[in-house]
Amino acid sequence: MSAISLTNIRKSYAGGPRILHDVSMEISPGEFIVIVGPSGCGKSTLLRLVAGLEGCEGGDIMIDGKRANDLAPRDRDIAMIFQNYALYPHMTVLQNIAFGLELRGVPKSERTARAQEVARMLQLDAYLDRKPGALSGGQRQRVAMGRAMARNTSTFLMDEPLSNLDNALRVTMRAEIKEMHQKLGATIIYVTHDQTEALSLADRIAVMKDGHLQQFDTPEAIYDRPANRFVASFLGAPSMNFLDADRLPGFNAPGALTAGLRPDALSVHEREPGEAALPGRVLLSEMTGSELILHCETPAGRVTLTSHRKSLPRDPSDLWIGFDVSQAHFFDTQSGDRVELGR
Repeated sequence: MSAISLTNIRKSYAGGPRILHDVSMEISPGEFIVIVGPSGCGKSTLLRLVAGLEGCEGGDIMIDGKRANDLAPRDRDIAMIFQNYALYPHMTVLQNIAFGLELRGVPKSERTARAQEVARMLQLDAYLDRKPGALSGGQRQRVAMGRAMARNTSTFLMDEPLSNLDNALRVTMRAEIKEMHQKLGATIIYVTHDQTEALSLADRIAVMKDGHLQQFDTPEAIYDRPANRFVASFLGAPSMNFLDADRLPGFNAPGALTAGLRPDALSVHEREPGEAALPGRVLLSEMTGSELILHCETPAGRVTLTSHRKSLPRDPSDLWIGFDVSQAHFFDTQSGDRVELGR
């Protein structure tokens, strides 16, 4: 397990804009950190800097208390798992898993035994003689993980490792990665644009936008107390609703504030349920199983909410939208920063 400290990390490419702006994080040994954000926010670049595949323009990368900026990748005790698996097509599963050990000069008998042990852990022992072309996407991803695990490294860096898999496999592989972390206790830094992966896997999440770190905290803290409107909108599905606070029924906004309400803080009713409600109509409904995602029009603007199918009013063109104001988040309309209100 490694402790990793990033202090004021900056990165630009020649002739281009700055990619990372003074990013700082303190990562404890054994933590599972997920870096999340939209495409182009700098999350993969940050991972490559930690791995030593690119150099920093400024700032310090410390691994277990030692400055690593000038260390070669092989000297950082880090294994990287790429989006495209990076397997050798001419090698068998066993050879792929053992390859890193071979490069380190580990005797053949020892590296074979270690590769077989890792293969059993990842349920790949039945495929040891196969080549990557004969494997499914999920099996190839497990081989890539196995190659990293066989090295007994202290830190794993994972760059969008599940993005090439279908939804069912993604769910399965998320569970396998979490189980692997629990077994190994290694430090993991995991990059994704998928907020479901971030919330389900992470001990702490780093949310990035345009090369700036927006918030670095536990999944619960980020979901329950987002630092700004961007973080609030990025994490959570369906996305948070944003309305002018002074248009919310039953609430007097002190100044220019935007109210954020997650879909489960809204409800649909046949009759007016009380003061905190607005008339509305359903513009579009999406079935997700037992629940519906409803896109509704109200005098305060469009909102999205979730509702059990059986609780939907008989006439969806004439209904009321109830607001649980106690669950509202408030943001400065101009800056987007979170505003705490005494209630």
